[in-house]
Formats: sequence, structure tokens, C-alpha cells
Amino acid sequence: MKAAILKAFGSPLAVETVPDPVPGTGEVVVDIVAAGVLSYTSEVFSGARKYLLELPVIPGVGGIGRVSSVGPDATKLAIGDWVFCDPTVRSRDGGLAPDITLQGWSARGPGGLKLQQHFRHGSFAQKIMVPTENAKPIGPITESEAAQWCALSTLLVPYGGFLAANLQAGETVLVSGATGKFGSCAVAIALAMGAAHVIAPGRNEAVRADLVRRFGERVRTVKLTGNEDDDRERMRQASPAPIDCVMDIMPPSVSTSVVRAALMTVRPYGRVVLMGGVGMLGGAGLELPYPWIMRNCITIHGVWMCPPDAPVKLVQLIRAGLLRLDQFAVTSFALDQVNEAVTHAAEHAGPFKMTVIRP
Repeated sequence: MKAAILKAFGSPLAVETVPDPVPGTGEVVVDIVAAGVLSYTSEVFSGARKYLLELPVIPGVGGIGRVSSVGPDATKLAIGDWVFCDPTVRSRDGGLAPDITLQGWSARGPGGLKLQQHFRHGSFAQKIMVPTENAKPIGPITESEAAQWCALSTLLVPYGGFLAANLQAGETVLVSGATGKFGSCAVAIALAMGAAHVIAPGRNEAVRADLVRRFGERVRTVKLTGNEDDDRERMRQASPAPIDCVMDIMPPSVSTSVVRAALMTVRPYGRVVLMGGVGMLGGAGLELPYPWIMRNCITIHGVWMCPPDAPVKLVQLIRAGLLRLDQFAVTSFALDQVNEAVTHAAEHAGPFKMTVIRP
């Protein structure tokens, strides 16, 4: 098969012919039809993100394809089934705290690195081998629809956060980072899950207006000024009801004061979800007042990725028409154009835009 290989951080990907993967017990091979390219992919490949990723490796996080072979213990999957390749691989012997690796992307600590040595290669290839439980059925689609289904990789991140926070229909949500790629998906997810209103702060006026155009009056936007106290009050005033849940999904470059302003809009007994990158690349940590957390009974959830059943539940939202994949504009590249695709993804990183490789 053909695959794109990262041989050294800072070097272009090399497209070469490599052996096809062969599944054993607990493994499935999927023919990749479409694989999304995240906007910050170039930062991972340059080494700037400092991800734990042993080289050489076939990178790529998640993908859409059809099952081509299965191990002897598969009881549900069949050859030809359309699946989403869930990149969050968990150790099977971890009990309450399994080790985790994002296949083809990054590992979580020494245990994740050990797991990465086996489930190593990602989706920038014609075939990928994944754990049987990570081949998530999505139902029948056409090959032309596969690219838009790559949106699952982005949508699943905020969906996992809202599942952890037990978001309920009728609640009011604030998304800190709503004008970014993941944040705009968080707006769509919250509405699909039944949120009455979503408060969407941000500095980008065009994106704020686009969110209202896409989703209507249930979205209330707020222009951020950079003054923490003023912005917190503006967000509270924009909400027609007490804010039940705040999700932060800001990138590493954002000031902690911007994040804190949003988090502290939540009502007493409310929930806060932390999914962003504050402090990931160094710098100040997030400081929240202990008395405010304690006296207001605030619940804080740190969430990384999503639980194993989230992809199946998210597919149900899509199939029910509550979440529309046609919101996403797709630009596709052939596998031989993988380096051009990485550059394009960085330069076109706006909300509801996807760069996709079609191996």
C-alpha cells in the first residue's frame, strides 16, 4: 500500500510503498477513503507541539473507510462495513486508569508510548489497522460522502466534554473559544444536544455573525474586549438565563485571563469543562479562586477526547438530523499531495472548513 511517512520532525512527509497491515486477534484493517488533516498538523510535524510520537510513523488522526479484513474474534463487523477509525486507543489491561495513545498522533506518558509501538500508524495511508473496538460503524454512505464524515474527528472532542458535564436539554451553555475550529463545533454540538441557548464570545466579528446565520437566535454572541472583568459581565448580560455549563476549548496561545473571564460566568452549582490548551506549551497556569469554587459548589471537569461509546452516540445525532455534516466545506487532496494538504489546512483553519486526504 501507499502511505505518507514522517521520518524526522521538521522534514516533509515521504509518500512510499509499505507492507499492508495484517490483523491478528482484536484487530481490524480498514481501507481508508478519507482522512482529515487538522489545522495544527504542521506544528505537530515540526515538533513545535512536543507530542510524544516515535518516528518513523505514518501519521494521521482518525479516518473514514470500509472494513477489509477482521481478526478471528470480531462478531459484528463485516467486510465492506463503513466505519470511523476512532484514534483514541486505550490499553485493555489498565483497569480504572488505562494508558492512552492517539493512533498516528501522540501518546500519553510511558504507557501510551508502549501502546503506540503496536497501534502505531495513522490514517495517511491506503490502509490502517485499528483495535476491533475502535472501528465504529457509521452505517451506509457513498464514497463521495466520506470526506464530510471526517468531521467526526473534530466534533467528537467537544461532544466528549458535554457528555462528561452531563449537558441536559434546555440548559444554557457558554463556549469559550466559540469562534475557533473546535469551538464552533462545540456550538453545533450543544444545540444538537438540546441546549436552549449557547453564548458565543469572541473577537472575530465575521465568525460571530456566521454562527448566528447558521444556527439562529439560540446563539447569543459577545464581542470580547480583553478586559477580564468587563468581558465577564458582558457574557453574563448576553445570556437570557443563568449559565449552566461553560466549556473552554481555547488554543495554547490564549491568555489565562480570557479563559478565566469565561469560566467564572457559570452559575452556582454549575459545571465547567476544560478541554483547551492553556499552559500546554509553557507559561502561566490557570488560577481560579478557591472560595469561588467552594462556596458556589462549582464542578470542574478536565476532559481529554471522548469515551469509547461517544462515536456511536454522535452518529445517532447525525442520522437523526440533529447535527448536519453539510455545514462543513471540504477541500480534498490525493495522498501524493499530502504536504500540500498540510499547508492548506494551516492556511484555511476557520470554522466549518475541512482539509481531507483521499488515499
